[in-house]
Amino acid sequence: MNIDRIIFAFAGSLILISLGLAVFHSLYWLWLTAFVGANLLQSAFTGFCPLAVILKALKVKSGNAF
Repeated sequence: MNIDRIIFAFAGSLILISLGLAVFHSLYWLWLTAFVGANLLQSAFTGFCPLAVILKALKVKSGNAF
């Protein structure tokens, strides 16, 4: 799996987990959903993604994995 797919999978997982926690535990978990969405939005405009920096430091391959 390449960096782009890991980021999409991680963001989608965090959103679904936080939505589930909001339904079954506390509505305050929606703040995590908002944070992930805001981070995705700013990443689209600036090209900076903190998770991508971490994954690059861990030597995860980038580019197409096909």
